[in-house]
Amino acid sequence: MVELVHRVKVFVYRYREQAPDYLLLRGAGHESFWGPIQGPIGFGERLDTAIVREVMDDIGVSRPMDVIDLHLPGRWVLGDEEIIEWAYGFRTLPEHQRLRLSERWSAFRWATFNEAYPSLELDTDRATLLRLHSMLHNV
Repeated sequence: MVELVHRVKVFVYRYREQAPDYLLLRGAGHESFWGPIQGPIGFGERLDTAIVREVMDDIGVSRPMDVIDLHLPGRWVLGDEEIIEWAYGFRTLPEHQRLRLSERWSAFRWATFNEAYPSLELDTDRATLLRLHSMLHNV
């Protein structure tokens, strides 16, 4: 029997000089790579609550200026788990430069799209960042 697991993947961004910067986080493991915030959705938890909780727990930012559904769910089977990942953009204020990183992360950096895109290891993360970036430019 396959267990269904729901997760959120949150791409935090801010505007500086009319262009978005994206927050990249590096995991605490020695084989970690740059990526977005991600975490589980608790049983009975709403998506919007999970997004805000994960951002607060991981970087200490409690309120978004905006949350964007990227309409790009991921779905795959890993062993006896079927994982469904819901991708969102989370806009924060430009002055959020001093973040409080959780122990899960060893480093962070803000990057323009041209810096962030090639820094992402996973194809799904690059596709999601591209979707967010294009949605921000079509607003």
